Amino acid sequence: MSKKVKVYTTSTCSYCSMVKAFLAEKGVSFESVDVTQDKNALEEMVKKSGQMGVPVLDIEGKIIVGFNPKEIEEELGL
Repeated sequence: MSKKVKVYTTSTCSYCSMVKAFLAEKGVSFESVDVTQDKNALEEMVKKSGQMGVPVLDIEGKIIVGFNPKEIEEELGL
């Protein structure tokens, strides 16, 4: 069973691009939300992570801030 993955991102964030490419390469489907375009998503991200920086991943409620391949793989069981 695949876990639900949400990526909070911006269009200018290189680490966001790296996270999305990493997930795609691993065959993980995810929802990408641009927080510069969606004020509600920005508020949701800050509430969940306590951070203004992106990327922020929400994997079934587990919050990962930044691009951390090892932690992402562990959480997804890859």
